[in-house]
Amino acid sequence: MDQVSALAALAALAHPTRLNAFRQLVRHAPEGLPTGALVEASGLTQSTFSTHLAVLAKAGLVIAERHGRRQIQRADIDMLRMLITFLARDCCQGRAELCEPLLADLTSC
Repeated sequence: MDQVSALAALAALAHPTRLNAFRQLVRHAPEGLPTGALVEASGLTQSTFSTHLAVLAKAGLVIAERHGRRQIQRADIDMLRMLITFLARDCCQGRAELCEPLLADLTSC
């Protein structure tokens, strides 16, 4: 991942509605959720929420699939992994033992 892609992903996640939707999709990975369920959870109108989904999709964080009449939204876990790796790449000045508390936090989730 390059800096431009990382900035786009971080900017997309820098809004409460988009961050909440993305976290919800991550919790439901790999199956994803119908768009209607995400709209209902957000409390927003379909058109307003669709704008937020478009931002997440443009940043590469969400992938939509049509299943009959339903649209299923999925978090792109590979993109999330690349973003986390990009952010942590220079962590602790190459001293991996200093990052162990971070890894412990992730495994206790």
